[in-house]
Amino acid sequence: MTVKHLQILHHHNSSTDQNFEKDGHDVIQGLQNNPKILPPKYFYDDRGSELFEQICDLPEYYPTRTEAWILKEYADEIVAITGSCELVELGSGSSTKTRYLLSAYQKAANLLTEVIPDAFSYIPIDVSGGILKTTVLDLQQKYPDLNIEGLIGTYQEALLHLGKNHLRSRMIFFLGSSIGNFNQAESNSFLNEASHALTKGDYFLLGIDLQKPKEILEAAYNDSQEVTAAFNLNMLAHLNWRFQGNFDLDLFKHQAIYNEVDCQIEMYLHAKSAHQVSLDILDLKVPFQSGESILTEISRKFNLEKIQAQLRSQGLETVKIWTDPQQWFGLVLCQV
Repeated sequence: MTVKHLQILHHHNSSTDQNFEKDGHDVIQGLQNNPKILPPKYFYDDRGSELFEQICDLPEYYPTRTEAWILKEYADEIVAITGSCELVELGSGSSTKTRYLLSAYQKAANLLTEVIPDAFSYIPIDVSGGILKTTVLDLQQKYPDLNIEGLIGTYQEALLHLGKNHLRSRMIFFLGSSIGNFNQAESNSFLNEASHALTKGDYFLLGIDLQKPKEILEAAYNDSQEVTAAFNLNMLAHLNWRFQGNFDLDLFKHQAIYNEVDCQIEMYLHAKSAHQVSLDILDLKVPFQSGESILTEISRKFNLEKIQAQLRSQGLETVKIWTDPQQWFGLVLCQV
């Protein structure tokens, strides 16, 4: 077994340096915007990642268990189509659902008669080093033949780092409908970067949350145990720690609404009273009116025909689509 150390991608090269330098610029820009907005990447410090894992187990939060059902049901079919390949996961978290795929690829690797170096390799990528380290150690125990190289960084940093310099076929996968956090322009840019890290014949597997009734969607993001509220508010705690801020979490409340025109969940933090916040490292003071909101996340819900057209526009042709019996969630396998 060869296991490479976790690699931190910040400052990997000049282009990613610029990404990292912009770290606080998006906060300054977003909080000076009208209406105020913050990028969802700030959800994911170690505490945020833990809370998200808890969200995935909530009774109201159907996406994780529905996507897990599809993966469990069709993992062998995915392997049969792609064959042995290097597996790259963007935003891997605890890699819980991914284990259905890993087990299926391991089974296929064990059936190979000829020895292929690194026949079974996995590159999990996450911005949270804490959860990534725990996951890699756990996976080493479960899959002793698995060659793992964990990368700590953003999707953009990881895709730049990976480049096209792979000798074996590759499958990049992006689960959990995380692509829904990007608007149309951002998702086009992301898909373009993903396809640039692939060569002809390589695969891209995308998990997408499909459009469904408003009541089901809003319940999933306003859970009765208020774990999603804690996750949303934790973003402010993360900004306090990262930029020497003084956000008082008790002065904000969480709300998620479904925008039926744009087919997206919108997650907000509303100021309960007028006050001012400072972020010392950014030399920023931010006034809040009572009732003023920060948009912290969008989560777009997809139509299968439209997403296939978008993927095709970025050079990714749909090979097969799998859904659950209720058609709540989709898994789209594409090829360059």
